[in-house]
Amino acid sequence: MKTLTTLTAVAILAMASQASAEFQLGDRYVDNDGDLIADIPTDESELIDPSTLIFAYTPVEDPAVYAEVWQGFLDHMSEVTGKNVQFFPVQSNAAQIEAMRAGRLHVAGFNTGSNPLAVACAGFRPFAMMAAEDGSFGYEMEIITYPGSGIESVEDLKGETLAFTSETSNSGFKAPSAILKAEFGMEAGSDFEATFSGAHDSSILGVANKDYTAASIANSVKGRMLDREVVTEDQLVTVYTSQTFPTTGYGTVYNLTPELQDKIREAFFSYEWEGTALAEEFGRNGEDQFIEITFQDDWSVIRTIDEANGVVYECN
Repeated sequence: MKTLTTLTAVAILAMASQASAEFQLGDRYVDNDGDLIADIPTDESELIDPSTLIFAYTPVEDPAVYAEVWQGFLDHMSEVTGKNVQFFPVQSNAAQIEAMRAGRLHVAGFNTGSNPLAVACAGFRPFAMMAAEDGSFGYEMEIITYPGSGIESVEDLKGETLAFTSETSNSGFKAPSAILKAEFGMEAGSDFEATFSGAHDSSILGVANKDYTAASIANSVKGRMLDREVVTEDQLVTVYTSQTFPTTGYGTVYNLTPELQDKIREAFFSYEWEGTALAEEFGRNGEDQFIEITFQDDWSVIRTIDEANGVVYECN
């Protein structure tokens, strides 16, 4: 198993301040306090106070499973806010961002890589992340293959096909693209071919079933799938593991009333995890609480990866 070299890690982190300075919100949002997220409107006519809050978790292959996992938490949010709360299964990162931008999504967990786009183009205000009891958090990007594939190192990907998840995913596209180019001098289209599965669990299943020769994935998703026995250890081989990245960020759309946003925050940080379906599912990754985060600080390395990839947040 190969890990991210110190040189590459330092180079990525050293660019963080530059990426923060260049990050810009879409034209419909303002950031007067300089925290890189959309300000809550001061004009009351621009605020919304819906009777039903719509919540969406980052896209997964089987949304029905996660609807059940999240139900207890959504019941708690309903009690704290006094609102009905409904789970909205999304099929792609792009659809999730568009739903928030269009006003159809109020509270969400956006995956690591799509957080900057959601912040810039959908008015997403992230404030929470799952973490372990000691406050540690995050996951690693892995490049995986199956036994006997002939892929024993990253260099062996030359001439092969690597499955990404989607272009908005950090570990499913952005981080591996930047790292493969910076550390190995390899780019899609010239050194290897790229295909897209749409989701981490689809990529993992695809490798396990030998539909994909290799894939870049979030090992937190792999861990949960192994624990549920959707796949087994002997079906997968890891040939690369990255540095640790922040995981799914949770927050609200910018134009909910300040009072409602405060209550939603309260729901996250007052939730009792013990004995819940949420704890059973995400405890597989060692996560058992929500902790407070800031987009400005905790997503600096992700913005830097976007900068290295030449990503432009176009908000049409």
